[in-house]
Amino acid sequence: MSSQKSLFRRKTIAAILQNPPADHEGQAGGLARHLTVRDLTALGIAAIIGAGIFSTIGKASLDGGPAVSLLFVFTAVACAFSALCYAQFAATIPVSGSAYTYAYASFGELAAWIIGWALIMEYAVGNIVVAISWSDYFTGLLDGIGLHIPDYLSTGTQSAYQGYHSALNAMIAHQPLTAAQEASYKLWATAPLLFGDFHLVCDLPAFLITVLITALVYVGIKESKNASNLLVLLKLIVVFVVIAVGAFYVQPANWTPFAPNGVSGVLKGVSAVFFAYIGFDAISTTAEECKNPQRDLPKAMMYALVICTVLYVIITLVLTGMVSYKELGVGDPLSFVFAKVGLSRLSGLVAVSAVFAMASVLLVFQLGQPRIWLTMSRDGLLPSVFSRIHPRFHTPSFSTIVTGFFVAVPALVLNMDLVVDLTSIGTLFAFALVCGGILIIDPYGKSEARFKVPYINGQWLVPLILVIGAFLVIRYNAAANHEFWLDASGAHGWLQTDAVSGKVTGGFAHQIPTLVFFLFCIGLSILSFRKKLSLLPTLGLLINLYLMTELGISNWTLFFVWLLIGLAVYFGYGYRNSRLGKSGPQPVAA
Repeated sequence: MSSQKSLFRRKTIAAILQNPPADHEGQAGGLARHLTVRDLTALGIAAIIGAGIFSTIGKASLDGGPAVSLLFVFTAVACAFSALCYAQFAATIPVSGSAYTYAYASFGELAAWIIGWALIMEYAVGNIVVAISWSDYFTGLLDGIGLHIPDYLSTGTQSAYQGYHSALNAMIAHQPLTAAQEASYKLWATAPLLFGDFHLVCDLPAFLITVLITALVYVGIKESKNASNLLVLLKLIVVFVVIAVGAFYVQPANWTPFAPNGVSGVLKGVSAVFFAYIGFDAISTTAEECKNPQRDLPKAMMYALVICTVLYVIITLVLTGMVSYKELGVGDPLSFVFAKVGLSRLSGLVAVSAVFAMASVLLVFQLGQPRIWLTMSRDGLLPSVFSRIHPRFHTPSFSTIVTGFFVAVPALVLNMDLVVDLTSIGTLFAFALVCGGILIIDPYGKSEARFKVPYINGQWLVPLILVIGAFLVIRYNAAANHEFWLDASGAHGWLQTDAVSGKVTGGFAHQIPTLVFFLFCIGLSILSFRKKLSLLPTLGLLINLYLMTELGISNWTLFFVWLLIGLAVYFGYGYRNSRLGKSGPQPVAA
């Protein structure tokens, strides 16, 4: 077998279904089946309604104004296309592993490894964001009752360090310091010193909540399910109260202008808004613990997505109607707006509910990640210890502990903005591959799976939609288009950065993802015309790739570094130990 063929060797669906001991509950390697469609929907809501609605929604509203509500709808459409593809895969291959397993059946082993590595970024790195957000709300809640955790024990090392140097740069440039820069400068300068010049600055609450949730997940799926259902019920009650009460304080004048910074301002919130949706795919990692996965997984994904989209849009309109969008650049926007209008008790209630809501998100992602590692280990791509099942709790014990370590330790030190973007790009990459996977295994909707993506001939529709989209961008995004052409023509040089913050703001390199996306659109429209590809997964693929272009070259660079590390691990261990490689080629599934 040639090297090229061995890198892209695919597993048949029959082989995937036979690999895990899915129905041997109580025996070695078996997982316990406890989850119903209600439990799965609750897990989806638990994952989706968390840091996005309680934290990152504020920053998105600051950039885009009330029009961010439309971005939630647009992003939900993108997620819906992906959810349909996930649902078909879940009905076809109802085992643990999520997008990793699906990629193994469609693209082959190398792509499966890459997507599994990217899912580590989605789940583990995403939980770092949630843990940091949880810490912000928790410390604020304690402050409200007179218990103060020192700032140097509730702030990430990276955030404090960057804020300190941002303040130094501003002082050197003779610019006035913002309140945040002043606080970071004071925090870093006054933090206790260890070992001579090591500043003791870390986010201890984020570390401790991760350890606690990991312990719960380790104990069992039934206990995790019960905790998740309770937390979801609590936060839905609070969300409905927020909407019902907040509606009486909405001032329609705050909705004008609706998109104060234009389309480009709205799209600045892509990372934050998309982060608010990640999690519905985590449901598919629990396939082996569902009572009826082929029936319940597709239903639960769509139920969770629809419910959360409606709530997100309403919440965004309520927030931007209660106060000006200019005031929403805070870490706890829901709590902030009610304090702003004088409802301090409700503000406290929101803060309490946010603590429990984000704990439920941590729980779902800490459930999902170990089950992906378990599946990769069964395939020989990771050491066998990752597929070890606890004899009493019937959970992937070692993988759960490692997941806790990979979340808890970075949560002590990392910056939330960095990991939000990394999580979003990893998730979008996974979504794009899942949509592309359907185009490979079932491009014409002929699958016999219990659920399948409806087939709509995209021969003419895909090129037409791309032409209409291009017209709308040219017609209604003139300012951003002008900046794009300046960057693409080299007028701004290779890379343009802000002198104070150091963030990339332009340059040719910044537009490389967009230029590649344009070429991909042309190629896919030609392929769709020739092959009559299914419209919905094609649109899902295009939208996810477009959203990835909005994340900037800095995030792409970090993403590729992450992938290079993953490839080193694969060729150093997985390629040589792959069970599929040892057993020889398999016939490709029809």
